[in-house]
Amino acid sequence: MKGKRISSVIAIFLLFISTMLPTEAAASTERTLKDESIYDLLVDRFNNGIGTNDVDVDATNRHAFNGGDFAGIQSRLQHITEMGFTMISIGPVFETDTYDGAQARSYEKLEPHFGTAEELTSLVKAAHEKDIKVIADFPMNDVSKQHDWVKNEQFSHTETTDGTIQWDSNDDALQEALLQAVVDFVTTHDLDGVRLTKLEGYSDAFVNEVIEAVHEAKAGAYVITNEESDADFEATRHNAQEDALRQAFTKTDANSSGIDIFTDANATNIIQLDDLSGSRLTYEMVEARMFPPTRWKVAVTALFTLPGVPLMTYGSEIAVNGKEAPDSHPLLNFKTDMELKDLIGNLNTLRNQSETLRNGDFKMLHNQDGFMVYTRTSEDETWLIAVNNTSKTVDIKIPAEQIGEKKKLRGLLDSDLVKETDDGYFHVVLDRELAEVYIADEDKGFNIPYLIASLLVYILFLTFLFLVIKKGRARRKAEG
Repeated sequence: MKGKRISSVIAIFLLFISTMLPTEAAASTERTLKDESIYDLLVDRFNNGIGTNDVDVDATNRHAFNGGDFAGIQSRLQHITEMGFTMISIGPVFETDTYDGAQARSYEKLEPHFGTAEELTSLVKAAHEKDIKVIADFPMNDVSKQHDWVKNEQFSHTETTDGTIQWDSNDDALQEALLQAVVDFVTTHDLDGVRLTKLEGYSDAFVNEVIEAVHEAKAGAYVITNEESDADFEATRHNAQEDALRQAFTKTDANSSGIDIFTDANATNIIQLDDLSGSRLTYEMVEARMFPPTRWKVAVTALFTLPGVPLMTYGSEIAVNGKEAPDSHPLLNFKTDMELKDLIGNLNTLRNQSETLRNGDFKMLHNQDGFMVYTRTSEDETWLIAVNNTSKTVDIKIPAEQIGEKKKLRGLLDSDLVKETDDGYFHVVLDRELAEVYIADEDKGFNIPYLIASLLVYILFLTFLFLVIKKGRARRKAEG
């Protein structure tokens, strides 16, 4: 009984200590696209959940269907939530000629290898229960010659040199049918939005009609694209930013000046380190004779702290390699070392908890040859991010006015602590190929209540151990 009482006292003191520690910022209750982080995957290459749809599946042939399905994604939602992502992009899901969904045969029927409409609905419902949104691709062109609209000779079209179909984008009847198909796709499957792909040939005016129609059909639905566009998308891709990130993080001591392109004006751009249509960043790292796990650690720190909506391709958490499809689209191996996954989860958790880290003012303080230091600030918080993508230890003096009066910088990745020195600077020192995310806390000197509470906890814990040992000796003596 005494042991139980002592345990209770210890728990109370631990709770007391936790209330004195600095608290993280709460996430905004009104989520917009700027608050999301996207995990981009291909259904066939993520996870095989059930075998009933494994017709002509060959997991050893990367050109064939490998067996991934909606049920497989649903069974691995925990993997995605552990990395802190708030939205899944599941790619194209219509009936298709190819495993990646790139050559759609329909704008209504789903690919049987991926599962049924009921299984997609189940996936979306399960994701929503975990507060994760789900979007899917809608290809506006480059569809299969076996597409329903081609076979039924519904609309004029041309065949490209690679055997896909291009719709006549100026056909009013086609535009009307496409608009309705996009709306029906989102509403039928209760998707949280759609990513429009293959936009070439369509006017911004028509694309805006599609966007408006989706918004009218489902309040709060996102309409984004994986291309650069002047249409009214919530978010678009920005090739120059992606190129700058790849240039900066493929190797150490790289020219990082391109990162200066990031500004507060880019807050709705999708930012990414690679995509599923080209070479993986890991491939570029290996070609440069670099060690991918270390490269990825500094790269993802920038990805989740720079202005924009971060998108990460599936498999990046295990540094998937590949120059081009299908080598860049392996079936995800969940048994591989997941050290990078933990870092991604920590970064995303910080981003999810802090409105400032997501949408605060951005200011680059230093950027030279791979060593970057920048802040994200608001009235409530100041964050300082230091990324040392060089081959040597670096240090920088940050003027106190950039951080605030009576502040200390608390590192949240490696528990670094930086205090203002007598010269009025914060001296930030980082070893090679490391990054740290600092939050500016109030510097109140020695925390006497904390020290007293900590001492009491140790005393009570030692007392508890003494009583347990004493009781054990007494029991053994009685038994002897």
